[in-house]
Amino acid sequence: MSTTAEALPQLPFDRPNVLEIAPLYEVLRKQAPITRVRTPAGDPAWLITSFEEARAVFGDGRFGRSHPAPEQAAKISDAGVLNGPNGDYDTEQARHNRMRKLLTPAFSAKRMRLLTDHVQDLVRGCLDSMQAAHDANPGAPVDLHEHLSFPLPVLVICELLGVPFEDREYFAGLSDRMSRLGTGDAAQAARVELAEYMARLAEAKRHSPGEDVVTDLVRAQEADPDFDDGELSRLASGLLFAGHETTVTRIDLGVLLLLTDLDRRDEFAADPAGRVQQTVEEILRVADPSGLGLLRYAHEDVEVGGQLIARGDAVLIPTGAANRDESVYGEPEHFDPERKPNVHLTFGHGMHFCIGASLARTELKVVFTELFQRFPKLRLAVDVDDLDVRSDRVTGGVKALPITW
Repeated sequence: MSTTAEALPQLPFDRPNVLEIAPLYEVLRKQAPITRVRTPAGDPAWLITSFEEARAVFGDGRFGRSHPAPEQAAKISDAGVLNGPNGDYDTEQARHNRMRKLLTPAFSAKRMRLLTDHVQDLVRGCLDSMQAAHDANPGAPVDLHEHLSFPLPVLVICELLGVPFEDREYFAGLSDRMSRLGTGDAAQAARVELAEYMARLAEAKRHSPGEDVVTDLVRAQEADPDFDDGELSRLASGLLFAGHETTVTRIDLGVLLLLTDLDRRDEFAADPAGRVQQTVEEILRVADPSGLGLLRYAHEDVEVGGQLIARGDAVLIPTGAANRDESVYGEPEHFDPERKPNVHLTFGHGMHFCIGASLARTELKVVFTELFQRFPKLRLAVDVDDLDVRSDRVTGGVKALPITW
């Protein structure tokens, strides 16, 4: 997309550390809650930092993930995700409706509750791995990211989708390459490769079906000739990526939020099972690993908060900023598990509300309950400012989380 030399705030904004969002978001929310910025790719976009306007856009069917003229669309980044338009403008609504119909049963709150005991077993296996690493070298920190935050969501999404767990290192590498910034065509190539992997897996499921989501998608093709192989592989690869990457970062940041205040840690560790639901919701509200937010394109001219957003314009909604709107939350920067009500926009809102929200909540509740029941005196082995942050990834987060007990 051609751009002018118009001076605009440039994303990503600088942030103090991985737990705090960029201070500029608060400034903009107070002075210009709907404003023009320049994306990491250098193109202009609207940035919405207020809760009410963000919620309104999420719930407005005149905004979507596709673009009426994709070749003219503002680009967000050169990563393989959160890079630009997604899907076909003419068929987005129909395809979205089909996707929700296909996947809602697999990711329903009821099915997630039934999954809880199995997730608990998987978490306990990860905690055994943490303990073994500690026992092997008692004086050294243990990387919680390596032993828990990363492998647990991978184990869960592999089982749900029917992905062989032995392929985890392969698709983990692809996911990492997809989320990288500044690598030219490498991130896009990784996205294509992941879709090709899922296409091969779908073909295998046609011959050897299982009790999993990819098998469900393959069966759905029999009843819907418009649901082609390309759409299936894109959908399945998106589920594989989002189904583990976002939960990995929330586990890491949730642990950091508890361990950076030992009184807070002790209060939670005194009754993990009783406090976990509200604590997880506050983690979801406050934790903002990437800082960029969610992307929409206007499908027609729309007025939002008195500002006209033209057809085709890109809109970025940093949910971490909207979730700190002082007009909605008292002391929004304060981590308060007792906060009521605690309605946040982390999973979006409206027709595109994250279909994996119940899965993420299930995993997080089990992880934090089991982790602090077993290791109530867990503590950080390094200062939060010394953590190696994945600033070169569109998904953000940390590369390692050294802890001890």
